Amino acid sequence: MTAVAPGAADSGAGNAGTAAGTSEDLLTETYQAHYRSLLRLAALLLDDLSSCEDVVQEAFIRVHAARRRVREPEKTLAYLRQTVVNLSRSTLRRRILGLRLLQKPMPDMASAEEGAYDALERDQLKVALRGLQRRQREVLVLRYFLDMTEAQVAETLGISLGSVKAYGSRGLAALRVQMEAGHG
Repeated sequence: MTAVAPGAADSGAGNAGTAAGTSEDLLTETYQAHYRSLLRLAALLLDDLSSCEDVVQEAFIRVHAARRRVREPEKTLAYLRQTVVNLSRSTLRRRILGLRLLQKPMPDMASAEEGAYDALERDQLKVALRGLQRRQREVLVLRYFLDMTEAQVAETLGISLGSVKAYGSRGLAALRVQMEAGHG
């Protein structure tokens, strides 16, 4: 006897042949409801819009490809968030390797169109976030941008609750120092 995800074999009512897992309808609804928030998550971890869009699109493609293996469809958004974080990490790793090979400095100035005060502050925050250690940045973005609990952050990143607290505390302290230095 083969193991089947709960509800896959006994779904007599409804569409015949529908497999367990995340349906395309649920994935479409998730896309419509959460695309922008996932894009903002990627924007806090990366530094340019096209990379952020690529990462989020790739996350949806991967979830779509694996949708029949998702045993708890209500965790689709959590899976997408984790995939965005992991793909952002991979993107940054490739960039760092490329920068080492090419030895070209990245531009550090915002365009003239982004001269408004609030945009400047957001830019300073993004720069300060990029200056943090990778784990500190991930914990702070998930904890404060996505309003996740410490337990949810620990589960998403695959680290202990104590590590989330330590990375968060150290990250906030480092962020304060960097932001104050930027205003001074």
